[in-house]
Amino acid sequence: MSFGAAAPVQTQITRAEYAARRDSLAGRIGNGVVIAFGGRTPISDFGPFYQLPAFRYLSGYEFADAALVIVVRNGNANATLFVKRTDPRRSLYYGSEPDSAALIRDLGLASRAIADVGRVTDSLAGSGLTFYSLRDFEAADFAAADSLTRGGQFVAALVARHPGLQVRDAHPVVDQLRARKSDAELALIRKAAAISAEGHRELMKKLDPGMHEYDLQAIIEYAFRRGGAERPGYGSIVGAGPNALQLHYMKDRREILPGEVVVVDAAAEFQGYSADVTRTIPISGTYTPDQRAIYQLVRDAQAAAERNSKAGFSIQAAHDSSLDVRARGLAALGLIESPTATFDPPWQADCQRTPRACQQVMVFAIHSISHGIGLAVHDPLQAYYGDQKFKVGDAFTIEPGLYISPKLLDMLPDTPKNRAFAARVRSLAQRYQNTGVRIEDDYVITDQGLEWITPAPREIDEIEAITRRRAAVP
Repeated sequence: MSFGAAAPVQTQITRAEYAARRDSLAGRIGNGVVIAFGGRTPISDFGPFYQLPAFRYLSGYEFADAALVIVVRNGNANATLFVKRTDPRRSLYYGSEPDSAALIRDLGLASRAIADVGRVTDSLAGSGLTFYSLRDFEAADFAAADSLTRGGQFVAALVARHPGLQVRDAHPVVDQLRARKSDAELALIRKAAAISAEGHRELMKKLDPGMHEYDLQAIIEYAFRRGGAERPGYGSIVGAGPNALQLHYMKDRREILPGEVVVVDAAAEFQGYSADVTRTIPISGTYTPDQRAIYQLVRDAQAAAERNSKAGFSIQAAHDSSLDVRARGLAALGLIESPTATFDPPWQADCQRTPRACQQVMVFAIHSISHGIGLAVHDPLQAYYGDQKFKVGDAFTIEPGLYISPKLLDMLPDTPKNRAFAARVRSLAQRYQNTGVRIEDDYVITDQGLEWITPAPREIDEIEAITRRRAAVP
C-alpha cells in the first residue's frame, strides 16, 4: 500500500471526457431516449447551488433548472441541454448562465430553452424508442423516497399523455459507468482527500478540553475552505462522549469533557468530488487504557481490510477480515461470549442465509466498512457489481467502527438467548460505555496496487503526540 502521491491536479473534467461518458451510455443502451434532470434552484434559503451528481457526470453543467435529452440510435448519442435563462434583474443577484456558444465550446452540448423540453419529448414519445429516466433525487441513499421531484413528476405526466410509453430507470446503467473513476476523477478525489487529511491534522493541533463540538467543526471546515474546497462533502459529524455512539450525529453542540473521545467524521469536496475521513481523538491528549484497547481493535480491523482490498479481491473478503478481527478482540475483552456467538437481532435478518448478521459482534460493530467515493460521498463502486471484486479505478473508504454502550443491549428483543448474552456482558458494556471509535480512510486502486490517500495521523502514538503536545501548552 502506497501513500498519497503529489500528482498534478487537473482542475476540471474535459469536454472530451463528458462526451465519452455520454457515448459509453449510448453504447450500453443501443437505442432509446435518455432524459435527465438537474437540480432545482434552492427554495429553502439563499444558499449556493450545487449540481446533482449523475447530471453533472453526464453534462458538466453546474447551473440550476436544466434537463438533458440524449437520443440514442444504433449506439450513437445526440445530446441537447435544456436550460433556464435568468432574467436581467435576477441576474444582478445571482449571475447569468453560460450562453449557447459557451456551452458548445466548453461542454460540447447544443442547447435550447427549458420551456421546449416538453414539446421535444412529446415528439420523441411517438418514435417507438424506449425512454430512460435519470431522476433528480439529491442522493442515491434516498432514491426510494423520490415521489415529488421535478423529474418524477415530468415522466409521470409524459406517460399519462402517451399510454404505452416504456420508461426504464437509467440510474443502474449510469451508476456502473460512474463506478470506474478516470485518471482525471482520481486526481480530483486525491485533492479532496489531501485537503481533508490536512483538516484533521489541523484539528488535532488545536483541540483543547473545554471546547464544544461546534468549535471543532469550525476548525476543520475552515481548514477545508482554506485548502480550496467548495464545501464539506457532507454534514460534519463531531460527536463527543455519548454522541460518539450515534453514527450520523450532526447537531455538534455539546461541550467536550476531559477523559472523553470525540469522533470527527468530516471531509472536503473539491470540484464536485468528495472525500470521507473519520478520526477518533482523545480530548485530554491520551487514550485511557480501555479507550486504547477499543481503538487498537478498530485500527487492526482496518489494517486487515486494507490487506484484502486489492484488484481481484472480493469486497466481502475485506469486510469479513475486518469483522473477524473485531469479533476476536471483543471476545477477548469479554464484550461478546465468543467470536462466533449469536444473538436474536431487533432488526430484520436472515440468520440462515447470512449467519454473520446474527453474530454478537454485530451488536457493537453495527455498520459495513466500505463504500465508493466520488461525485457523491456514497458513490458507485465497481466492487458492487458483477463478480464483486475490486478493480483498477475504484475509489472507496475503509471505515470499521465499534460503539460500546449498555443501551445497545437494552434494545435487544427479550428472548432467552439475548437475556443470557446481556447478563454476561452488561457489566463490561457499562465499563466501556460511551466509547465510540471509528477510523475511516480513503483509497484508490491503481496499476501499482492499493493507494492510501488520506494520510492524517491515525496510529495511537501519532495522535497522542499531537494532542498531548497541545494539551501541555499553557
